[in-house]
Amino acid sequence: MYEMKPEYYIGIDMIDEEHKQLFKYADEAYELLHDEFTPDKYDRIDAILRQLHDYTVKHFTDEEQYMESIHYKKLFTQKIQHQEFIHKLEEFMDHHNDDVEDQDDQIMGILQYLTEWLINHILHVDGQIPKG
Repeated sequence: MYEMKPEYYIGIDMIDEEHKQLFKYADEAYELLHDEFTPDKYDRIDAILRQLHDYTVKHFTDEEQYMESIHYKKLFTQKIQHQEFIHKLEEFMDHHNDDVEDQDDQIMGILQYLTEWLINHILHVDGQIPKG
């Protein structure tokens, strides 16, 4: 369901490959949402959030290093947006540790935020990064 569509490629291979992985995490969450055979999804939600957080930190570090290497003028703006996204992921992780009534609602909230932010960020922010 969630995948890297042709219009999301920005033409910088390393960044495009890492964006693909982020979409894979979204797809994993989507699959979990529709998994009718797992009544308690707590551990899988926890694993997805941790993997997503760790991979996103790596991705943002790689992306920012690339931008530094080409002396990208909008690097500071990118860093701020990246920090805000990481902070939101950490909020999801903290909230996940609370006693959540509806795990599917929680997964939907994560999915909506992740995909809206990711698509918007790729199309309108990362798409402006010059190819070095």
